[in-house]
Amino acid sequence: MTGRLIGGSSLQGLRKSTVYYVLLLSKNDAGWVGDNFLCQLLPLEDAKYEEQVVKGVRDRSVRLLCGDVVLPMVVFWSFTKLGSLIPRAVAISNGLESKVEKAAAVLGDVTLKNSTLEIKNLQMAAEGRFMCQALYEQDEEIKAVYFYVELIVLVPVSQPFLQINNSAPVEGMPVLMTCTVKEATPPVEYSWHRHTNREGPVNVSEAVGGMINITSANRTQMGWYACTAQNEVNSQTSDRMYLDIIYGPDEPVISVEPFAINQHGFSANEQEEVVMTCLAPSNPPSHYIWFYNSSQVYAGQKYVITRILRTQTGSYTCLAQNTHLNTRTQTTIILTVYYLPEGKLSCRPLPAANFRDLALHCSWQGGFPLAQLRWVKRADRNSTATASNATQIFRGVDVRNGSSYTCLASHPSLRENAVCRTTVWVPGGSPTCSAMATKQNEFLMMTCDWPGGLPRMTLWWRDWREHVFGGLKQSHNILVLKSNRTLGGKRFTCVAAHPLRGKAAECHVRLEPPKLVVERTKMSLFEGNEVQLSCLLQGAYLGSEVFWYNNKNQVIRADAPKYKLQQENAWFNLTLQDTEWMRDSGTYRCAALNAVGNASATINLQVKKYPTPPNVTINKLMYNRHRTEVEVEWQTQGPGNLTGFLVQRTEAKKTTNRQAVTIWETAASGIDPEVREQKLSGLDPSVIYAFRILAVNHRTRGHPSEVKTPADPPFNAYPAVIGAAVTGMIVATVASLLGFQYIIRNRENNPRLHDLLFRRDGAEAQERISNPEDAEQEATTAVDVGEQPGETSAPAEETSADDSPQEATEVPEDSAPAQEDASDPEPAPAPADEDAPVNVTITVAATP
Repeated sequence: MTGRLIGGSSLQGLRKSTVYYVLLLSKNDAGWVGDNFLCQLLPLEDAKYEEQVVKGVRDRSVRLLCGDVVLPMVVFWSFTKLGSLIPRAVAISNGLESKVEKAAAVLGDVTLKNSTLEIKNLQMAAEGRFMCQALYEQDEEIKAVYFYVELIVLVPVSQPFLQINNSAPVEGMPVLMTCTVKEATPPVEYSWHRHTNREGPVNVSEAVGGMINITSANRTQMGWYACTAQNEVNSQTSDRMYLDIIYGPDEPVISVEPFAINQHGFSANEQEEVVMTCLAPSNPPSHYIWFYNSSQVYAGQKYVITRILRTQTGSYTCLAQNTHLNTRTQTTIILTVYYLPEGKLSCRPLPAANFRDLALHCSWQGGFPLAQLRWVKRADRNSTATASNATQIFRGVDVRNGSSYTCLASHPSLRENAVCRTTVWVPGGSPTCSAMATKQNEFLMMTCDWPGGLPRMTLWWRDWREHVFGGLKQSHNILVLKSNRTLGGKRFTCVAAHPLRGKAAECHVRLEPPKLVVERTKMSLFEGNEVQLSCLLQGAYLGSEVFWYNNKNQVIRADAPKYKLQQENAWFNLTLQDTEWMRDSGTYRCAALNAVGNASATINLQVKKYPTPPNVTINKLMYNRHRTEVEVEWQTQGPGNLTGFLVQRTEAKKTTNRQAVTIWETAASGIDPEVREQKLSGLDPSVIYAFRILAVNHRTRGHPSEVKTPADPPFNAYPAVIGAAVTGMIVATVASLLGFQYIIRNRENNPRLHDLLFRRDGAEAQERISNPEDAEQEATTAVDVGEQPGETSAPAEETSADDSPQEATEVPEDSAPAQEDASDPEPAPAPADEDAPVNVTITVAATP
């Protein structure tokens, strides 16, 4: 029959001599595409047959080759499932285009290129037999190729799944672990491994295939387990699963740092940091509790004592607990704390056998255990050791001066032996002695010194009777005795001995009382000067104290204002300042005192007074115009030296009390002896002053001058006074005349006034006026030397218009007028005639 190939290919060109069989397949049998039929060419002659087995992996791609055909004319691929004899079309190509049946999608993503069939995303349905039929032209002939491909689809191994029947068994219990895969193309091989932090991954030898059967679990089998499944496609490893085996706690083991052991257990040095660690293997980890002498002290695996003390020696117990299993174990150790002796290793040579032998003594007391000491000399290290003390004795004469010895001390707390070295030697020179008094000469202290040497020099005191005082001392020996006057002149001896000296050395002290010498026994000077008294202390033993006594036999203190005490070496000086006659004259005494006696020396001092200066008289004493200054002049009378003048003043007042004391105030002092005049200011004009002058010779004052009061200055305003008087007279005359005329004319109206003015007075009714000389005499008499002056009265002056004022000597300007005698009766007025002439007298007093 004639037809077309799938895809429109023509069947023309087939060889007529070749017989072909056509197999018609119904689409309904295979359920393939459309209503077409597949035509399969089965050449009977000249066909090639080849077979091949190909393996593909599911979900991956596989390529199926159609033999060695490169460019066929027609290619037809078909597929026969396993267990079926019916082939199914897959794809066909005529060299120009290709066609893939839709039903081939169950195989995967199928493509046909040339003669090669490629299946991507391979499915399990593609496992079976594929046949490629190809027609190609060769030597102008069409040939057919039949190529069979047996496709095996492999399934990769999926991730294994690990199971365990008991993930936390108690040690000794059975454990079963299985490893399974969901899908894989057999054969599948299994391998197991265990991972620990200490060992890393380790193969498990107990595994059989996909199973591990542990009949009795132990702690060594703890870790992370995983299995790996593998076939010819791939391998996969399961997730890890931890096998936690519960056990313990085992018996604890205690370690101590720093590590040191002794016959009882562990040891540590005092003040060290001690770390005790307890380890008891357990799962879950042990809970640790520490006990010290059965008392709980800490909870934790590591017990740290920062600075351990000797009192912390004792038993320490570690208790380990497994809280899961509620089991516990414990271990106890003994910890001994070693500590060094107090202080440092000391070694010293000492005298022995009454200073004939030398004993080397080495000591280091205390500590635990006791330090082991031994003396060695140079390279000798084999001497016997003793605890805490080591003493070695040599004859003093056999020891050379400057020999050295070494003491070694061993102790568990020491990394190396402690060393103490000493050198035996004798100091040079000789002992020195001295004596002094203490506590205000209440005690006597004698000192003996001889420093240096090893062993040190041994000193003791001996008195003049060979009695030993104070005991034996090294290098420095002080003997204290109560002060006693009977010890004066006695000798004390200090004896010094040393093991390396064959004979003792001595020094002596003789107790001497003080001795005083004065430079001059008599001295004199004028008052007001300064004088120095000197006293020399000879033989100043025992710290003698020196005192000065004044002319009243009183001790002179250092803070006395009039005296000044000085000391220069052994000289003691007393200086009297501003000496005074009578007060400072007399006998002064210098006294010295020590613990064994005293001494004194006297000096007679005479303070002389300067001669009396000459007398003074006042020549002039006058106020200025405003009475605030006084000018005074004077002169001396008689022989005598003088160094200056002194002016004194006081208030001049009248007084009836002749016993009143006049207080004189110095108005001027320090006036040069050549000066004979002085101005004194600062006076109160309302006060009446009296003045006197004294001559001075250093501190000696002469007799005071006469006492005088200042006079007023001369008046020189004559024209003004006369003019004022004339004007006043004229005015008074006119006023009087007018008044008299008025009275006369009105006599009837004022008869009493008329009689009073114009009656006649008796001759005895005249006014008495005091004499100026009387006033001056009274003022002068009132002011006397050494008396309080009384008040003075100045006389009233009657002066006519032509009169001029006269100078008043020694009369104050503001003196009151003299009072009239009160005993004289006033005369009765005589009747006057009305027409009698009137006599008027006008008195004018002018003041500057």
